[in-house]
Amino acid sequence: MARLRSARCYKIVKRPFTRVSRFRKKSFVSGVPGIKIVKFDLGTKGDYENTFELRSQGKLQIRHNAIEAARVAANKFLVKKIPGKAFFLKIRIYPHHVMRENPIAGGAGADRFTQGMAHSFGKPIGRAAQVKKNQILMTLSVNNNHVDVAKEALRKAGSKFSCKTKILLA
Repeated sequence: MARLRSARCYKIVKRPFTRVSRFRKKSFVSGVPGIKIVKFDLGTKGDYENTFELRSQGKLQIRHNAIEAARVAANKFLVKKIPGKAFFLKIRIYPHHVMRENPIAGGAGADRFTQGMAHSFGKPIGRAAQVKKNQILMTLSVNNNHVDVAKEALRKAGSKFSCKTKILLA
């Protein structure tokens, strides 16, 4: 199984390129893998006293597996520390952007396999959310007695993203 390339390969925000062909069936991206994010809303909806926001401090792309890792980290910590799921966590970004890769083989016989970067379009390998500076990534609502737990959960989630984040009281 092929190894996942590092996040720095897809960190820079680029304009989404859509292939234009003379043949209609080749003019759109096909074979796009599904997103790995299982849920976007966690916990129990209700009226909570405090709402915290996790915001990005830079402009970048965040891959869907990083968003899922942040969700899992925050949820695991919250379920362990807050009894009865007395919180509401919402992921506020969605991975629309299709990431592509043009694999180039190395080694013996690779000259017959690869065609270099001439007219390269690449195969879809995943999705990413294009995030602007100061955009809200997650919101977390809790009551007054769980404020410290909420801040720690968002800090753990923010460490999964490849940008600096800040936690604000909404």
